[in-house]
Amino acid sequence: MASKTAVDGGEMQESTRGGGGLQLDEDLTNSNPKLRSANKPPFVIGVAGGTASGKTTVCDMIIQQLHDHRVVLVNQDSFYRGLTPEELRKVGDYNFDHPDAFDTEQLLECLLQLKQCEPVQIPVYDFKTHQRSTNSVRKVNAVDVIIMEGILVFHDHRVRDLMNMKIFVDTDADVRLARRIRRDTLERGRDVQGVLEQYAKFVKPSFDDFVLPSKKYADVIIPRGGDNHVAIDLIVQHIRTKLGQHDLRKIYPNVYVIQSTFQIRGMHTLIRDRETTKHDFVFYSDRLIRLVVEHGLGHLPFTEKQVITPTNSTYVGVDFCKQLCGVSIIRSGESMENALRACCKGIKIGKILIHREGDNGKQLIYEKLPRDIADRHVLLLDPVLATGNSAVQAIELLMRKGVPESHIIFLNLVSAPEGIHVVCKRFPLLKIVTSEIDVALNKEYRVVPGMGEFGDRYFGTDDDDFAVLPPAAKTKGTGAVESQVESLPNGHLKSDRRPFTKGSGKLIDPSTEIWYGGPVPGLTTWVGSDGE
Repeated sequence: MASKTAVDGGEMQESTRGGGGLQLDEDLTNSNPKLRSANKPPFVIGVAGGTASGKTTVCDMIIQQLHDHRVVLVNQDSFYRGLTPEELRKVGDYNFDHPDAFDTEQLLECLLQLKQCEPVQIPVYDFKTHQRSTNSVRKVNAVDVIIMEGILVFHDHRVRDLMNMKIFVDTDADVRLARRIRRDTLERGRDVQGVLEQYAKFVKPSFDDFVLPSKKYADVIIPRGGDNHVAIDLIVQHIRTKLGQHDLRKIYPNVYVIQSTFQIRGMHTLIRDRETTKHDFVFYSDRLIRLVVEHGLGHLPFTEKQVITPTNSTYVGVDFCKQLCGVSIIRSGESMENALRACCKGIKIGKILIHREGDNGKQLIYEKLPRDIADRHVLLLDPVLATGNSAVQAIELLMRKGVPESHIIFLNLVSAPEGIHVVCKRFPLLKIVTSEIDVALNKEYRVVPGMGEFGDRYFGTDDDDFAVLPPAAKTKGTGAVESQVESLPNGHLKSDRRPFTKGSGKLIDPSTEIWYGGPVPGLTTWVGSDGE
């Protein structure tokens, strides 16, 4: 039998037929490296209620609290049928709140495709012309959660049967009328008199005949819509139990995901877009990196400190952790150094270079760390946590240098579940701070949906441009450099001779190997023409 729980004057029913959400594989690192969620149907939530009852507000609050970019909102309004010329001439007599006003067959087809993790194209409806746009559609890719919102989403049993959770937003009729007048006059270009006539002639009768009867199918009834925070919080908790992705933070309490906002999701949208320019990619990456760094600093120990304010009052605050340093995993990790320096004046930053050949090949090539690193808390910097192999080697190096595991905070922009498993199982006392947890790794061990090759996009370089020269090749003032170039996994390079002019290189350490083809900030000598 279905259990019922009171929700602030409403009623929540745990549906006995609710479909299972995404359950987390406890050991993803030993599973098939293909996309893990490919065969797992998304969790479908239906949100119904009268016109202007607050359905969209409830949906937005659920999406924001889920902290998950793999949630999509599909509006039933997008599936209005375009009016015929005859219907347009008598648009005042057309009932937009009747089930026949919607193309339910197309809505059902789109939901079935999304349930099968296939991308779909959703029509765009113009409420001023009462026609579907012929120039644009909304493309929706495979997701973890689908929220279907509309006044009559419970009316057709075929659509209803695809839902794992059904929510009905219950709001007083006078409140709904006031909201509808404001919405239709401001957003849909209609006059008040026309809105009132339509409400009395069609909206209220259709609510009584079609919308209100569908309330009986709801698993959760939310009085007062978006004002009912208790009910929405309970719904979000229930959804989280169905999504293994979010359980990572329950399995590993040392994993922290920064609070998601539409600003953060917007920045992720930009840096993940393959069409984004290098300038915009760097700009929005830097903004996100700064947020991750600030969040990571919040996990450092502090001491209480009292100060006297300019008003001669006592303020009891805290003092920053003084024994701190950063360590970047070259080369992508160097993109996070400026944000750390901006937050921590004069901070020391060490570097670790790990060569990766395939997924399992890993070799420490270079490390330069503060001599007293064992006495410091360490912020380990790498924007992407994928397989976790490089992170494990970097952490092991830090621990061999005497850094306690609990003194390491690993900062990154995007994490794959596989990498989180690898790092957290091996180092349970270490903290991971990230801005988003992605779906999985694909068969090429790339994070998906991911951001591509972060270092190449950030520094504007290509992997094929880089080569390592043996340490014996040194610059001697101005003149030329000649050396045998080691062959790389991506192809063989012959001996080369390039001019090295004054001002064109940045020699940080005389013992450092020389790279050329593009700058690797902070580590290497760059051999190339000025301004290249």
